[in-house]
Amino acid sequence: MQEFQARGQPVVSVDTKKKELVGEFKNGGREWQPAGAPVLSLTHDFPDTAVGKAIPYGVYDIGDNIAWVSVGVDHDTPVFAVNSLGAWWRKMGQERYPEAKELLVTADSGGSNSARSRVWKAELQRLADATGLCISVCHFPPGTSKWNKVEHRLFSHISLNWRGRPLEDYETVVNLIGTTTNTKGLKVKARLDRRRYRTGVSVSPEAMHALHLVRATFHGDWNYVLKPRMDK
Repeated sequence: MQEFQARGQPVVSVDTKKKELVGEFKNGGREWQPAGAPVLSLTHDFPDTAVGKAIPYGVYDIGDNIAWVSVGVDHDTPVFAVNSLGAWWRKMGQERYPEAKELLVTADSGGSNSARSRVWKAELQRLADATGLCISVCHFPPGTSKWNKVEHRLFSHISLNWRGRPLEDYETVVNLIGTTTNTKGLKVKARLDRRRYRTGVSVSPEAMHALHLVRATFHGDWNYVLKPRMDK
């Protein structure tokens, strides 16, 4: 990570925050309200009374203490994860790192950015082809997800910012995420992603063979690079 930063190349930490039901449901914690004007909420979290679900996928820039969060409404899939990473690059990363040739992504080994997911790798290849970036990925070993910096440098502060407030609609969710900060100057941008993402998508062995994927000599299943394909 330090080698990338020393070269002026971006390093990000990614993950999906816990899914939240959107509606007038109780949210743990306390928040001060004017006397006699409490915020009312439902006492039970029945999914059939919810507006929907919010799926926040975070991309945290480790060197700059800034983050992008895409709030999905459908399924947490590898396509959604890489689309969120691409949104960070277009909206924040490209301007911050105009000379970047590489990108280092640190991620858990499971979920939508699973180390075993063929779709995750195929989508990263698509992003590498579109941006011209060599995308290096380092997955944390199973059971060590809390080492991932997005967890304690971004998600914990989002939870603090919206504690005690019902997430009554998507606008509230996005606004609360986007106004999250901390004493170290964290800045967050959030957008709602209303696209639908199919589950059960597969990638053929032939398509995997066509990827420009280079595995590291040390745990190549967790550490690898997707290089842009020159003919794309």
